[in-house]
Amino acid sequence: MQEKILDAQKQEWQDAFSDTPEMFGSEPSDPALKALAFFKREGVTKLLELGSGQGRDTLYFAQNGFKVYALDYSTQGLEAISKKAHELGLSSMIVTKVHDVRNPLPFADATFDACYSHMLFCMALTNGQLQFLSEEIWRVLKPGGVSVYTVRHTGDIHYKTGTHRGEDMYEVGGFIVHFFSREKAELLAKGYEIISIDEFEEGELPRKLFRVTIRKR
Repeated sequence: MQEKILDAQKQEWQDAFSDTPEMFGSEPSDPALKALAFFKREGVTKLLELGSGQGRDTLYFAQNGFKVYALDYSTQGLEAISKKAHELGLSSMIVTKVHDVRNPLPFADATFDACYSHMLFCMALTNGQLQFLSEEIWRVLKPGGVSVYTVRHTGDIHYKTGTHRGEDMYEVGGFIVHFFSREKAELLAKGYEIISIDEFEEGELPRKLFRVTIRKR
């Protein structure tokens, strides 16, 4: 029963992206702005983005010279990215692929300079699935490659509200959020050097998040 509830989130996001073409706006997120500066210092050229949504960060990275491989399990979101990329003349800089991150990443070992994801890790993924994803990202990163991801944390106003869906997951307004403690971020960094775990806020509530920056050892 619990697995069916978690699986149903895919349709929730498909419907949301269909109903709201610019659900999160068209401007790049603040984490993307900060990640871009970091990635440039690191000499990144080939970037994996997980949970690309409707592409506001994808397009920003591509406009700044990165070859972006954008993965999401929403076909609507990826179709929107491809359409915008074509309109902006960025089709050669963006590769989209439908993928569920609970499955192995469809790339060879040591393929990417960096990985980026904004609030993917705090979706309806169990602790075991998050550990698997972290290991898969490690596998596809080149030696010394970096990963930046953001998650809502346990200091957020919605933590322990709504319907409890197991572990630190709570359903609020139809969407399941997996809230992170700092210890959870540290546990998922096995095989990585932790560069930083920074707190920040986003949105009108505001949502309280961690920005986790790690390097493959």
